[in-house]
Amino acid sequence: MKEADKKQNMLTGSPGKSLFFFALPMILGNLFQQFYNMADSVIVGRYVGENALAAVGASYSLTTVFIMVAIGGGIGASVLTSQYLGAKEYGKMKTSIYTALFTFLALGILLAVGGYFYNRQILIVLKTPENILEDAVTYLRIYFCGLPFLFMYNVLSAMFNALGKSRIPLYLLLFSSVLNVVLDLYMVRVLHLEVAGVAIATVIAQGVSAVISFCILLRYLKKYGTATAEQDQKRKLYDTDMLRRGTKIAIPSIIQQSIVSIGMLLVQSVVNGFGSSVLAGYSAGTRIESICIVPMIATGNAVSTFTAQNLGAKQSERVKKGYCAGLCMVAVFAVIICVVLRLFHSSIIQIFMEADGGIEALQTGNAYLTFIAWFFVLIGAKAVTDGVLRGAGDVNIYMIANLVNLGIRVLVANIFAPIVGVQAVWWAVPIGWGVNFLISFIRYKTGKWSKKQVI
Repeated sequence: MKEADKKQNMLTGSPGKSLFFFALPMILGNLFQQFYNMADSVIVGRYVGENALAAVGASYSLTTVFIMVAIGGGIGASVLTSQYLGAKEYGKMKTSIYTALFTFLALGILLAVGGYFYNRQILIVLKTPENILEDAVTYLRIYFCGLPFLFMYNVLSAMFNALGKSRIPLYLLLFSSVLNVVLDLYMVRVLHLEVAGVAIATVIAQGVSAVISFCILLRYLKKYGTATAEQDQKRKLYDTDMLRRGTKIAIPSIIQQSIVSIGMLLVQSVVNGFGSSVLAGYSAGTRIESICIVPMIATGNAVSTFTAQNLGAKQSERVKKGYCAGLCMVAVFAVIICVVLRLFHSSIIQIFMEADGGIEALQTGNAYLTFIAWFFVLIGAKAVTDGVLRGAGDVNIYMIANLVNLGIRVLVANIFAPIVGVQAVWWAVPIGWGVNFLISFIRYKTGKWSKKQVI
């Protein structure tokens, strides 16, 4: 076995080393994706214009929901695959992969058709300004044509992670992101396709990456044989029972991923009431926050795969060691992030804001960063604990904990912001993270997650 593969072997060796080398490509990939999104915005705003940028921005909240559905579904569906891999039931593992791929391809096509024909009505309901409505409609129609590719790309990435090959999605993400930026520049600057060009570039990049991912997966799966020729002959391409069990895990993951986006919108509406300057500072702060939580979320996803594989291999004690290693990892990340933000918050916030940004906006952004810097350990602990429950298929408490997190953030922000000011919105974030972690941790300590039967 190659040295890199040994480091990513979830079933043997040091749990901490396995998690670190498995999570590292996921962290790098997600960070690259965050930076790519910023570059994409620069291209649209600089070479097309403010209205075009606003049109793409008006579509962003809607497209984000679909992205979260694809990511959440992929994470949920990958649990079965990881557990079958850990149990060395390779025939069933392949069936679970094919079942997930066919299901999400059909779902992507269904949503694409609905979105293509009803995107104008959706944008009107979202109160999209008239002067950018047509550009937004153009963008979304093209975007929805590529929705099946988006779903397939994210599910394929989740399957590679489930198989312990987190480097492959990283390489594909790097390729997709670079291709997208190059095509953006070509479509906008050379062909002058404006908003349509940006959408076309996204669809092409996602489509090419999805096809390459699928070809690599098929080739990779050939290394896994079944025990006998008879078993291989009986192997199904689609299993409705696996679909039912996978759906029970995937739906809470989809809800959790989507609810985060919805919660951000609801909390944002509270911030809007404090004026554009406060909103600008808070928005810049939350963009930096989204980068800071990447290592936490990636570590939690790594723990989920680690848990699923080891429970499949009947190694629940190893899961507990992995959980402790995961907590140590996020604690180290949290300390580094806290030190960086406390020392360089002013310089960092100015990168995300205009050079002539107002004093109130800068003060708001700085205040938010210096406050939230102390609490990233909470979302790290939450992500790792949720990862164990999700990997075990113990999704009910996991879903409830995240719903409580959302409820606290929205209620605290709405009730106390009119009384104590925008700081209530800030306090709502770590309180929600902390309660989410507490609920999940209590469930973890019961040990009932280790007795869940998923496969």
